[in-house]
Amino acid sequence: MAKLCPIPTCFIVLFIISRLMSITGTLSPWASSVPIELLKLDIAPRLHTDGQAINLASTDYGRIVQAIPAAVLHPSSIDDIVTLLKFSYNCSDPFRVAVRGHGHSVRGQAMADNGVVVDMTSLNDYNNGTGIRVSRNPSLGFYADVGGEQLWIDVLHATLEHGLAPVSWTDYLYLSVGGTLSNAGISGQSFRHGPQISNVFEMDVITGKGEFVTCSKHTNNDLFYAVLGGLGQFGIITRARIALDKAPNRAKWVRMLYHDFSAFTRDQEHLISINGLDYVEGSLIMQQSPPNNWRSSFFSLSDQSRIASLSTKHGIIYCLEVVKYYDDLTVDNIDEELQVLFKGLSFLSGFIFKRDVSYVDFLNRVRSGELKLQSKGLWEVPHPWLNLFVPKSRIMDFNEGVFVDIINKQNKTTGPILVYPLNRNKWDDRMSAVIPDEDTSYSIGLLHSSGDNGWEDLDEQNNEILQFCDKVGIKAKQYLPHYRTKEEWMNHFGSKWDIFQERKAQFDPKMILSPGQRIFNSV
Repeated sequence: MAKLCPIPTCFIVLFIISRLMSITGTLSPWASSVPIELLKLDIAPRLHTDGQAINLASTDYGRIVQAIPAAVLHPSSIDDIVTLLKFSYNCSDPFRVAVRGHGHSVRGQAMADNGVVVDMTSLNDYNNGTGIRVSRNPSLGFYADVGGEQLWIDVLHATLEHGLAPVSWTDYLYLSVGGTLSNAGISGQSFRHGPQISNVFEMDVITGKGEFVTCSKHTNNDLFYAVLGGLGQFGIITRARIALDKAPNRAKWVRMLYHDFSAFTRDQEHLISINGLDYVEGSLIMQQSPPNNWRSSFFSLSDQSRIASLSTKHGIIYCLEVVKYYDDLTVDNIDEELQVLFKGLSFLSGFIFKRDVSYVDFLNRVRSGELKLQSKGLWEVPHPWLNLFVPKSRIMDFNEGVFVDIINKQNKTTGPILVYPLNRNKWDDRMSAVIPDEDTSYSIGLLHSSGDNGWEDLDEQNNEILQFCDKVGIKAKQYLPHYRTKEEWMNHFGSKWDIFQERKAQFDPKMILSPGQRIFNSV
């Protein structure tokens, strides 16, 4: 749990003054714990300190870390955010500012102890954000200008009205655009199109100085590359120009099973090296990680029974998951094309499963599972996730040391386990995001869920996995990283650390932004 620090001088509690002002009608009663100078600004009525606002901003999807802000800003426009950051930057004792989109961080990354959390979703309430606008440019082609507060599910529906869609996604679409671009935004499309940060033409960003800056590869490119994958350290994304392409109608969704990890990874690496598929992921099936889970209910009851028998026999079954999109023009050839693509693969005979779904249903496949868990009260539980990038050269060692000797033997895991390859040439090394320095690396997702009192055991297992990697020299990198010390962050960024520090000094010299990442205020 985050350690609570003394309230900064700039946040002296002004109970008597604010209460008197509220009686006169010049200040709402919830603005009782903010700097008196801030209360004089136009944004004062939109600074909330009521229990509901504070509680929401004090937790996240992970439900492991709690950090209580002094106030929550519900901006009515981008100008409100500029005003807040300018004020903090010019304050003699600057307060820290975090941005909250959908609150899907898992370790308090979008929190600000005794600072101000900016609730980006409120821009939708006022219709004063960037929204979603589709356009075409002779040099760029089709693109969408999208507010940082927008959810990807809304971007999908808005662009589909024009027969278009972004090409790179996350598995879960109810995430904010600014949030995923601050990390990278990965899924099974990343091998082909790169992460979401590789599909951005331009952004509007508010820096830690309160400066509103438009940036791209050609204009203010230092800020552009810093912000993409920059964990919110350099600025708040208020608009992103996202690349679009023609949207398909349907998706052929196929899963194939393996009991041999070597064959499984060999086939995955082959499939991401050839043209033809639109999505490649993989997962583990074990007794504690069944075929169907909240990510998707793919297998029928009879198929689940067969697969359960297989996993009982082998302990771990590896599931290769691929998708090929199609539309009315290619419908007659889709099955033949898949047959060619699958030629020579080494999956278990009789264990290939196919579904035909709409493009939207495939992309939004996680939502139905989420709603089911919410209806049972099982969604809002601790999620001690661990996400890693593991270099291809050590993935066999990782399988034996982690999947076999730790996860399967300990039988603690309660959630999906993902493993799929990425092509490094689809990432731009000038961006802040960090991946292993090999042509191919694997994305590993241990997506744990637990009871309120059980997450510590899973987190202990996570630490054991990290210690194993350190012990045997597997140079894994955390995705959605969380560390406690500066030394750990320096090791994470490696050769990028110096430029990361330089960019921080340039765009957020008073270290106001994203304190929840604990990079420049780690203990």
